[in-house]
Amino acid sequence: MPKQKVKEVIQKSPQPVLVDFFADWCGPCQTMEPVLKQVMDDLEGKIKLVKLNIDRNPQMSLQFGVRSIPHYILFKNGKILWRKGGLMTKRDLIQALKGFV
Repeated sequence: MPKQKVKEVIQKSPQPVLVDFFADWCGPCQTMEPVLKQVMDDLEGKIKLVKLNIDRNPQMSLQFGVRSIPHYILFKNGKILWRKGGLMTKRDLIQALKGFV
């Protein structure tokens, strides 16, 4: 997703937006892909997922202090509600996000 579009979604979405900072070459990011899909299916309509490739958007990664991937930041109305880096289980990710939906 283009940088401008990501910023617009973060600022204007009526629901929380989970930004997944990833890279195609990142093994842990690939491991998290099915977990994210399951979490988004379980929380359908409550949270919007935006994937942000750090290789194509290095400025956004720097802006939000992302130093390792995978990294997740949850926004609402442009404000950071929650952030976490690294691998997570489906259960842990759902538990963390449910507090904000």
